[in-house]
Amino acid sequence: MPPPYPLLLLLLLTTLDVTNAFLPPLPRRNNAINRALGAAASPEEDLELTRQIIMEHVTKYEIDDDDDDDDDDDDAAPKTPKKQKPLMVRAALGQNVEKTPVWLFRQAGRHLPEYREYKDTVGRNFLEMLQHPEDVAECTLQPLRRYPLDAAILFSDILVIPQAVGMSVTMPGGVGIQVPHPVTTPEDLTNYDLSTDKAMANLSHVLESVSLIKSKMGEEGFGATPLIGFSAAPFTLLFYMVGGSSKKNPTAGVDFLKKYPDEGKKLLKDLTDIVLEYLVAQVERGADIIQVFEAMGMMIAEEDFLEYELGCLEYLGTELR
Repeated sequence: MPPPYPLLLLLLLTTLDVTNAFLPPLPRRNNAINRALGAAASPEEDLELTRQIIMEHVTKYEIDDDDDDDDDDDDAAPKTPKKQKPLMVRAALGQNVEKTPVWLFRQAGRHLPEYREYKDTVGRNFLEMLQHPEDVAECTLQPLRRYPLDAAILFSDILVIPQAVGMSVTMPGGVGIQVPHPVTTPEDLTNYDLSTDKAMANLSHVLESVSLIKSKMGEEGFGATPLIGFSAAPFTLLFYMVGGSSKKNPTAGVDFLKKYPDEGKKLLKDLTDIVLEYLVAQVERGADIIQVFEAMGMMIAEEDFLEYELGCLEYLGTELR
């Protein structure tokens, strides 16, 4: 069942500036985005700008701490006090919280000796493990067993969507994850099936993993801990699909959009549709919070981001509500 929380966290982690890419679903840049696009003078100011954007988003949808829409009734029986939402969820809703929530990303989780031991035992590399829901569930839960964390995050990767449309993705070791045969012209896109239905069929193992994770979290006493699902943002996906890696061709994403603007926008739209369905499906399988990673945000200038990508993110933010 979908989680009973009124808002999914839609947090874009981007080296462009985390505040530049937050998704209040408004037709125009609001005041908070205008403020955020100016460079923050300090980490504290950057954090405050991010908080303001979150709160404008929360206020836009009139989100409060009471999910009960029943009218007040003096004659009604006293209500049972509601159980407080988890810390991570309250932070995502923009509420004041008693501490900063902490969770362990998949990359950090690889330092765990139990992860390395499990990987050796199953005899699979990272990308192979992602195809096996039992591996995904085990690696997702390992940090929860070791540390007092405020959330779990799906053990996965941002490039599962390029894989799902038919592209080869490799992780040769020491150089990061790569797309060895990137798209160079619009004609190359005809080699891949960018339909949402096909992509979702090829992502079924991830969704099965989410269901299994939630089941095992309940069995092991972590049922009250939120599970974070995620996807790459559309531009980040396009960047890898046309550039191949994060290091070899740093301008490839924007170059493709500038050289083939119509085809580039069509690709972004197709990817946005897939990302939307993928995130919704994760929520339906039990994810409590959603993150959208604009990991290659530093590879697109502000004016290009506003022209090509912001509309995609606004659409995700609107439709995910």
